[in-house]
Amino acid sequence: MEKLILASASPRRKELLEQVGIACRVVPSLVKEKITTTIPENVVQELSRQKCREVAERLKEDCIVLGADTIVSVNGHILGKPSDESRAEEMLRELQGNTHQVYTGVTLIWRTGDAILKEDTFYEKTDVTFYPMSDDEIKKYVASREPMDKAGAYGIQGLSAVFIEKICGDYHTVVGLPVAAVYQKLKARY
Repeated sequence: MEKLILASASPRRKELLEQVGIACRVVPSLVKEKITTTIPENVVQELSRQKCREVAERLKEDCIVLGADTIVSVNGHILGKPSDESRAEEMLRELQGNTHQVYTGVTLIWRTGDAILKEDTFYEKTDVTFYPMSDDEIKKYVASREPMDKAGAYGIQGLSAVFIEKICGDYHTVVGLPVAAVYQKLKARY
């Protein structure tokens, strides 16, 4: 397989790729993200494409560039990363006792020297159901600081695992990268 470049500074995405035996080099995107829609699956594809294209245009080498973005959507609106602890608590109150959707968009660009051979953008969606949470549980979880850099104010692979009743879809989509779908796209090549 050609050299894979991960257009993301997310340690979780790098870990997921390495966990399934896909080596990568991290080159974080410098793009100023612009969202032109409120439809969750379109938002994540748009943002993954922006990140991937910026890195692919910057690098003039034979490689595959992978960009990804993850959002949480509950009751029709998008929850990004919380701006502060108060917002994290609000988000968790919305999620507790409910089912929400996690979308991860992925863009892959195959390039050789100055030419882009192919671009492929897709998304995966997973439904996540939270058990009810008390105010004390929410405050304690937020105090751990874990929710502060995560879409929807939680990380399924961390302390919040005790609040997850069930998921329907790919667990890795919720963590931040649907590695099975990525692998299948890489295997298919162009």
